[in-house]
Parts: sequence; C-alpha cells; structure tokens
Amino acid sequence: MQNFNEVHLGKVDANQVVKKPFPHFCIDNILDSSFANEIYDAFPSYQEAQQLGDEFSAVNEKRKIQVTNAEQFPDPMKRLHRVLSSEAFIAKVEQMTGIPNLLPDPELNGGGIHETNSGGHLDVHVDFNYIKEKQLHRRVNILFYFNKDWKEEYGGYLDIWDEDVKQRYGYFAPQFNRACGFVTGTSSWHGVTPVTCPPDIMRKSFAVYYYTKEAPEGWDGVEHSTIFKARPDEWVKGRVKMPIENIMRATQDGVQGIKSGIKSILR
Repeated sequence: MQNFNEVHLGKVDANQVVKKPFPHFCIDNILDSSFANEIYDAFPSYQEAQQLGDEFSAVNEKRKIQVTNAEQFPDPMKRLHRVLSSEAFIAKVEQMTGIPNLLPDPELNGGGIHETNSGGHLDVHVDFNYIKEKQLHRRVNILFYFNKDWKEEYGGYLDIWDEDVKQRYGYFAPQFNRACGFVTGTSSWHGVTPVTCPPDIMRKSFAVYYYTKEAPEGWDGVEHSTIFKARPDEWVKGRVKMPIENIMRATQDGVQGIKSGIKSILR
C-alpha cells in the first residue's frame, strides 16, 4: 500500500483502547519520524492558514483555524490524507474500534489542518452526529499532533470527560507525532484546554473523521450539530456567556430565514 512505510500500522491496535468513559486511545510515534518531520516543516503559518481556511471566534471555539480543502494542503499533508483514507488504514481502525464498514470523508468536513493560536480554546463538546446530505453517521475521530517541545504551561491538552462533565478521565498533551482518537457518540465529551503558548507558537494538528452508512446501535434518529457544555470551573461561561451566544445565534438564524423567505417571495 502506497506510503505505508510512513505509518506504523502495528501500533493501531485494540490493546490501545481505553473503554471508559467512552472508547478512546493515545498512540505515540505513529508516523515514521522523517514523515512526521516533513509534515511539521510543511505546516502553514497562522497568517497563511487564515487565508486558506476558516477561523473561529465564538465563545466555545476561539482563535482556531481549520483548512479542509485537501487541494490547498502542502504535499506532506496530501500524502497523510491519502494514507488515512486508504482501505488498509481504515481496516486497522475498524479492528481497533470494533466498528465495521467505516468510510472516510474526502471533503474533510471539519477536519484537515487545525491551528490554534495563543488565547484559543475549544470547550467540552460532543460532535455533530450526522451529515444529512451524505447520509453518514459520524463514528470515529483521530487527531494527529505536530508540536515539538510543547510545555504543560502552554495548555492545549485534549481532555476526556464523563457524560455529566464532572470528572475528567484523560488529559493528553498535543505532543509531536502523537495520535489521539475516540469513538464518537452521545457520551464522547471532550475538549481542548485554553492555549497559553507564546504568540509565535501555534498548536498544530491534523484531524480525520470516519463515518458509516449504518446508524450506531441505539441511535434515536435525532441529528444534532456540535453540543457544548461548560467545565465544572466555568460557571460564568455555562450560566451566562453560552446562553447569551445561543440566543444571539438563534436570532441571527431567524433573521436570515426571514430574509431568505422575502427573497423567495420577490422572485
């Protein structure tokens, strides 16, 4: 299989999976070191990424850019994307997670190159569960990290929470050549702690998500977008900031709906 000398497939194994509070894993040195270094060197600057992708500035997701168009990727990222979309790699993910018939998303909806600058964060959430246009159920997330000499005081850790977001089970640094992943579902609460690195350092990662045509066992038929919850020490955010933003977003959506309706009538 093309480029599989660049990925240590033997590390993608069911023994890596921790079952509670939901299946998750952390694999170090998953890529060949020379390939990982190629990717590290090819990452665009934050300013370059701003020109290529979408930047978030909401209460729950701030100073983060994602570049999802694979045609815009530097060559090493294109190669990584091809490998992670291949039948051989997906078969290993299926064995590891126990989920059959996984499918990649060539368009990397929400995935691809992620960069978070100082002052950025991603609050605890469960991801959107369904792509209606493609009739795909989201089942597995894998995040590849490309940060050298990352210090604990820089924050930016992936944290894993119980369903009530009361107890943190896992706390993983975004260190170089590490992959963290998990099975997505109604209880897969996770987030990124606030990034407090110097302004000239970015938290860099590459995200890939896998789907199935089949609904997961126990699915209630309700599709949803990303759902956020505040951490136990984020009282003001949970009780004040998040509700206000939800109201503002609902108002904006309502106004946009009215405008669309008027345009339709005028046509």
